[in-house]
Amino acid sequence: MAQTKGVKLDDNTLQRLADLARIRDRSSHWLICRAIETFLEREENYEREKREDMERWERYQLTGVAIPHEKAAEWLENLTQGKVMTCPK
Repeated sequence: MAQTKGVKLDDNTLQRLADLARIRDRSSHWLICRAIETFLEREENYEREKREDMERWERYQLTGVAIPHEKAAEWLENLTQGKVMTCPK
């Protein structure tokens, strides 16, 4: 179910939004919705990655197990050459 939320925008932002809507042949409403969706996707991905990083760091602190630099460097070098391999463990 869609709900309406109010957002206060200054005159400059409103004008920029109107200009872009006209250029893109879209409504201001459509642009606002897309901007919010894009922002949420980016920020949710950031939070997920941050959580995964913290889990990895905590696992390392508990076990001391890490991928040796040489193995990681070799894996990354293969990726740059288009050789897709599983990440070393």
